[in-house]
Amino acid sequence: MLLDCDPGHDDAVAILLALGSPQIRLLGVTTTFGNCAIEDATRNALQILKLAGRADVPVAVGAAGPLSGEVHLGNYVHGASGLDGPELPAPQAKPLDIDAVELLRRTLSEANAPVTVVATGPITNVGRLLRDHPDVVPQIAEVIFMGGSTERGNHTPTAEFNTFADPEALDIVLRSGVPVRMVGLNLTHQALATPDVVRRMSTMPHTVGQTSAAWMGFFGDSYNRLWEFDAPPVHDPCTIAALIDPSVIEWRGAFIAVELDGTWTRGTTVVDLYDRYPEQPRNAQVAMRLDADRYWDLVLGAIDRLGTLGRP
Repeated sequence: MLLDCDPGHDDAVAILLALGSPQIRLLGVTTTFGNCAIEDATRNALQILKLAGRADVPVAVGAAGPLSGEVHLGNYVHGASGLDGPELPAPQAKPLDIDAVELLRRTLSEANAPVTVVATGPITNVGRLLRDHPDVVPQIAEVIFMGGSTERGNHTPTAEFNTFADPEALDIVLRSGVPVRMVGLNLTHQALATPDVVRRMSTMPHTVGQTSAAWMGFFGDSYNRLWEFDAPPVHDPCTIAALIDPSVIEWRGAFIAVELDGTWTRGTTVVDLYDRYPEQPRNAQVAMRLDADRYWDLVLGAIDRLGTLGRP
């Protein structure tokens, strides 16, 4: 798989889950604006890879803003750095000289089999890839993205942050003909980092686990302050968990569109679960129900595996 992300506390855990799971081969990380500015997202990605002992994973810098419109950032959730909380080691590696779209294109073109593309931030890089290089479509097994919702939003009353940040890019992806799976807020709000989950992280005898617990502390404080959550929903690793263990999430086929023009609803995902638009074919699978216990076993197992491997 390729991971396009905007780290971000939950993106950080998604990276750790991918790296700590033997079922996943992470071919590269591309960064985008979103939870923070592109410079911060790229530094954060490199620091997370250093923490995980995987500075060998290639990183390419992507979009600093959406295909059109204003740049919106999520620092109000993730802090000034985009990954506030514990101090992380200085990056060991540097990003590649090529940009994110070119890394995606080259990796897909050179792969011996179709590759899954996972997007956990605004989907600008993937939208640009499909717009400018449609020849790579046969090499994409699927695009699975964290964003949208079957219900209400978080950045606005109706729109989830990632889909609000670049709805035009998501529209390109949804119309591309590539198999798409949506992991929205309706699913990720079931992935709560409860006090027991954070305790299990904090009692791991290594830096990876303890750092993850500290991330959840900052993230949890933000979610309590902004949305009155007692425990933070850890959105992005749900996309990776779905690849590792298909039984973790229950899915439903639906037609999905994204609102581009609404005065109050720009970025809202319109998810037709009951075929109210019978003339529109189903173009995506929608995540509906999470086995939270199994999800956290996967996440915590991967974090502990990485930390154990990194101990002297």
